Amino acid sequence: MSEQFGFNLIRLAFLSLTTSYHLGKTWLENQQAPPGQLIDIDGYKIHLYTQGTGSPTVILDHSLGGLDGYFLIDKIAKITRVCIYDRPGYGWSEPSSKPRCTESIVRELNELLERAEIEPPYILVGNSFGSYNVRLYAHYYPEKVIGMILTDGLSETFMLKLPMALKAIKLFFLSGFLMSILGSILGLVRLLGHLKVFEFIKPDLRQFSPEVLERVKKSFYRPKHWLTMARELWNLEKSASQVKVANSFREIPLISIKAKTFFKRSPWNFYLPLNQVEEFREKMHTDLLRLSEDVSQLPASGSSHFVWIDEPQVILAAIEQLISNLSKQQSDKIRQKE
Repeated sequence: MSEQFGFNLIRLAFLSLTTSYHLGKTWLENQQAPPGQLIDIDGYKIHLYTQGTGSPTVILDHSLGGLDGYFLIDKIAKITRVCIYDRPGYGWSEPSSKPRCTESIVRELNELLERAEIEPPYILVGNSFGSYNVRLYAHYYPEKVIGMILTDGLSETFMLKLPMALKAIKLFFLSGFLMSILGSILGLVRLLGHLKVFEFIKPDLRQFSPEVLERVKKSFYRPKHWLTMARELWNLEKSASQVKVANSFREIPLISIKAKTFFKRSPWNFYLPLNQVEEFREKMHTDLLRLSEDVSQLPASGSSHFVWIDEPQVILAAIEQLISNLSKQQSDKIRQKE
């Protein structure tokens, strides 16, 4: 009995230390100015970060739970002006009581860009779940969009027909997000970050500077991040239903980036039905090629679903290709008029 009591006392002391340290670090981080600007949207502030010059402007919408733009913004800014933003609940953005689904996200994004006076035309880059958001944005505001890039995008046609095995994976991830809320409250996620566990699980993260990695990891240390991930995942079917209307873009150029695989096989995912996941992905990518009359597919041949980490140069190449094609089309039209 005394040994058990002593063990519980040590465990309580350890959690008290990690929680106190986390609260102190969070307070200090809150005193620091974000890299971009905070813009009030209906009573909550959204963080918008802009770099570079030129037109068109690249607008990047992150994956579910991701802050992918921080890995890419410096390099995209060498090509043209680029804007990334933290969806409410992530990064420097405050949480929103609105449903975390594509419809709400698109309305927020448009208001954000208007208030920040980010003038179109836009090239929209949507990573994973972000592909839903950029598609619905282009459907609502086609006059502002001159091109889209979907990075290992999702197809609502098939996401609304998930087989039971893949629904089980979704619930598995949802339970992990909910557990991580408690882990972040207790400071355990921050401790794992300091021990570089993220980089151990995903070694490709080591290619990025410590400053960029820290920006991204800080968001994962906070309960609001995991709660927002859970809310977005919970509403994934709702988002899929909302994006069904955005299925025909006619002449809007679209590049679909296809990763080689969803997960690279590792000790962390051996228990997942990866063959079934890959068959499902093949069907989704075939479906995405029907979205526009001007569509092409670009392979990320060495990448998992996380192209922005594994092969960010493929996304950069897609942006350059799209801008080059648009410039050529504009030159051809001018010559025809002459």
